[in-house]
Amino acid sequence: MTVITSVLSPDSSRQEPANLAAFRQELMGCFTRRSDALFELADAVLAAGPVVSLPHLSLDPLHRRGHGSVYAAPAQGRINTGALRDLLATRLHQQPAVFAIDVSCWARSDAECSPGRGFYYHPSKHSAGKPIIAGWAFSWLAALELTTDSWTAPLDVMRLVPGTNVNDVAARQILQLLPRLPDSGGRLPLFVLDGGYDPVRLILGLPAAPVQLLVRIRSDRCFYAAPPPTEPGARGRPRRHGAKFACTDPTTWPPPSATLTTTDAQYGTVTVHAWSGLHAKTQQHDGHGSRGPRPIVPGTVVRLTVTALPGRTRKPKTLWLWWHGLTGCPLDLNLLWRSYVRRFDLEHTFRFCKQTLNWTLPRPRTPEQADRWTWLVIAAYTQLHLARTLVTDLRLPWEKPLPTHRLTPGRVRRRFRSIHAAVGTPASAPQPCGHSPGRPRGTIRGPAPRHPAIKTTSQAA
Repeated sequence: MTVITSVLSPDSSRQEPANLAAFRQELMGCFTRRSDALFELADAVLAAGPVVSLPHLSLDPLHRRGHGSVYAAPAQGRINTGALRDLLATRLHQQPAVFAIDVSCWARSDAECSPGRGFYYHPSKHSAGKPIIAGWAFSWLAALELTTDSWTAPLDVMRLVPGTNVNDVAARQILQLLPRLPDSGGRLPLFVLDGGYDPVRLILGLPAAPVQLLVRIRSDRCFYAAPPPTEPGARGRPRRHGAKFACTDPTTWPPPSATLTTTDAQYGTVTVHAWSGLHAKTQQHDGHGSRGPRPIVPGTVVRLTVTALPGRTRKPKTLWLWWHGLTGCPLDLNLLWRSYVRRFDLEHTFRFCKQTLNWTLPRPRTPEQADRWTWLVIAAYTQLHLARTLVTDLRLPWEKPLPTHRLTPGRVRRRFRSIHAAVGTPASAPQPCGHSPGRPRGTIRGPAPRHPAIKTTSQAA
């Protein structure tokens, strides 16, 4: 193995390049069809960076095949997603195990010939004056690090079929991840989700699963304590709800069951209050509309306040969270607030994959091609994550220098050519096969079938 000492970090050990080379070799085994083309396409994504169109990736020297291979790899290649999920999970060493789940959209508003599109919210793109786009939505699951950086470790991604509930997809991803997790010493993994998820429906989709859930809730939610014991001789149906807890009305708050006050360099004074044993009146559940009793899922309401925001001058808002764990699971308020703050690192991963790794640049015809391209981008990002301690900083003249252990994904990507030269590639060299005969003369192709975007109702969602 050749080591380029001028760009590789002197603090990196000999084992770290070997670990990256072993990951690349195992990644090659996850590509079951057109493996060489898929692997070199992932290398080109890392080496070339942002490009104006997909065939421009074939111009990179690390991509030794023609531009037709760039189209054929996502269209005709095959990826063993189960083996790739197992491979990504084996790289987990972060303790405590904290994960985030969120949805990101791939806008395909004008792709009338692409099936499986739905209407989804988009923060920056609008249609008819509303922040709604037609396209594909993907639910990402990534491991978080409780440090002040923007790194995450994507472990799973699922495309949302129009009409499916996002809470059910998140619960399915959690259940699939649990058998792949390494032994955590009896500490339950924590999954953090932002607003838009129903915490009660998530728990109902995870019956007795050994996990912790932390979900952001609206600031106007109402919860209820357990009802008082029924008096002897009382008639009528027993009460199912006790005293009301309104987040907007401090007079309804009982004394908190747990409190934490700490100081942070970025957020100033952090105050966390928790009220345990509260439940909400469930609106969406499997028996909705059957006039049966609504399920009651008790949890802990958490109120988080800070005095400052990193790089912001506006006044911080109060955050309300909902936590649930198995009976006997300890409530660690310090872990909860730090985990939720680090959940925003997944937003940085979305932006980096879209702007730098060209995640939403291609215009595939079918959603299956989009799935393969998404997994290819995740595999490329994981290689940067493994190589972040191998290289020295390559900064632009106006950027501040960073130590090796604080390099961002963008700066590590600038050194990927040197990393590639150090670890090598398991892909085989291309073999000349002549020129394609092209489309036979006289072939008549009719117009491609149109697939309008699917508009779902609130009941189906």
